[in-house]
Amino acid sequence: MIKKLKILLIEDDMIEVMKLNRTISSLKINHEIIEASNGEEALKMLEKKNNLPDIILLDLNMPKLNGIEFLSILKADDQLRFIPTIILTTSSNQKDLKECYKIGVSGYILKPLKYEDYVSKISNLLSYWSINELIKH
Repeated sequence: MIKKLKILLIEDDMIEVMKLNRTISSLKINHEIIEASNGEEALKMLEKKNNLPDIILLDLNMPKLNGIEFLSILKADDQLRFIPTIILTTSSNQKDLKECYKIGVSGYILKPLKYEDYVSKISNLLSYWSINELIKH
């Protein structure tokens, strides 16, 4: 059974935000996207602990609070730590990748240059999480 996901996208680049929204629209998937332009904004949304997202898509390179700092705060919280968090980044830095997995990330996806490859990766990602048993509705 495919579930409608509530996705928190934490991304400071508006072009990337538009690209994800366009991709989801083109795939004709009815997931809900909630946007935060940086880690601080996302933490303010999450601190209420009501209406939590099913998954978080997180960019690494952001102002104020970068992705690794955000991930560390998220995974230290007893309730928020279970929200699957997937890094969606251009950084192929192995140090970043290992640090994210050490903290507890659920996935690390490099944003491809070709739009078709991006659509394919996002489609596979959302297909997986929409059938994952961790996501309950």
